[in-house]
Amino acid sequence: MYDIILFDVDGVFLSEERCFDASALSVWELLHAPHFLNLDGSGYTHQPSEEQIRAIRKEVFQDNRILDWMKTKGINSNWDMVYLNFSAQLLLILKKLYTQFPEKVRYFLSQPITEQSLAGLKEWGGPLLTSYQPSYDQLPILFQDQEKIEKHELLVYFNDLASRWFDTSVHLFSRNSTCWMLGYSVYQEWYLGDQLYQETEKKNPRIEGKRGFLYQEIPIVAPDRIRMILERIRAKGIVLGIGTGRRWLETKVPLTELELLSVFDADRIITASDVIQAEEAYPEYSPLGKPEPFTYVKGLLSQSATVEECIQHPLPVAHGKKVLIVGDSVADYLAARKMGCDFAATLTGLTGQDARSKFEELKADYILNDVSEVEQII
Repeated sequence: MYDIILFDVDGVFLSEERCFDASALSVWELLHAPHFLNLDGSGYTHQPSEEQIRAIRKEVFQDNRILDWMKTKGINSNWDMVYLNFSAQLLLILKKLYTQFPEKVRYFLSQPITEQSLAGLKEWGGPLLTSYQPSYDQLPILFQDQEKIEKHELLVYFNDLASRWFDTSVHLFSRNSTCWMLGYSVYQEWYLGDQLYQETEKKNPRIEGKRGFLYQEIPIVAPDRIRMILERIRAKGIVLGIGTGRRWLETKVPLTELELLSVFDADRIITASDVIQAEEAYPEYSPLGKPEPFTYVKGLLSQSATVEECIQHPLPVAHGKKVLIVGDSVADYLAARKMGCDFAATLTGLTGQDARSKFEELKADYILNDVSEVEQII
């Protein structure tokens, strides 16, 4: 029997649909909104209908093919997804502009990518910029000669690509770059909505009126049913924890509303807030998010463990077979394997049942139709 079970949240307890919607809308805003690049800006709205959201996501993520590609590469963070997709389109735009403005493109790439620098790009890019039609399907193609690339390399690869394309040294693309932070802030506006964005980020939204998706989360399994299952597991003396790419607030609000948060050991709930704090304290170890094992190592050791203890904890962990990690993504699987722990894949993520063959290929210890089946394997 397991001593501790650590669960991911998205794709396990909560549907990822609203997070993916917010990601697609963020990329779309960065490219089309008048306050950013304004590509065919006449079609931008900060209050899209459900029909518009579906159409935007279909275009940006190419019927989820781009999402699936990122997931298979270990990209588990919606912030990283926004950053990669926007950065790819930005580089393709610069490639088009380079034919007429080589020196201006090189100068743009010598400065941090900010709202101000994008405003400058919009000004000198003129009609050549605004007439650009995004090619969202090009993201995987930009990495076609990088099949073995690791996640941390993938997040900085655009520096190398831009250096080759534009014959200049580029150091603008990384997990802690201004470009990444720009995508992060736009995503937070869409996901949190105006009020929570102001409360958590301590600044006003760029345009007021976004409702936010946080209170529209969709549970995968009926909350009453999964709560009873988790309580029965906990009654056997098994500690229950969480390891999620969401921040604390984004974890607390929906799980509290579904009356699930109290089932977990408060000392074993590890979120992106913990990861960000660790990366700020030890930037030399960044990135620490999944598929790096930090999130789950800290869940195993508990909140009382210092960042340094979690980073330097020997891997694989002692008694790893007494620890079960439950997740829907390759990133969760990779973290579990680095720790030497058992892994149960849930087929309730992006690709649903189609993920079975991938997890069979990876030799996951268990493959569950949904998280409610976890009780059957302990």
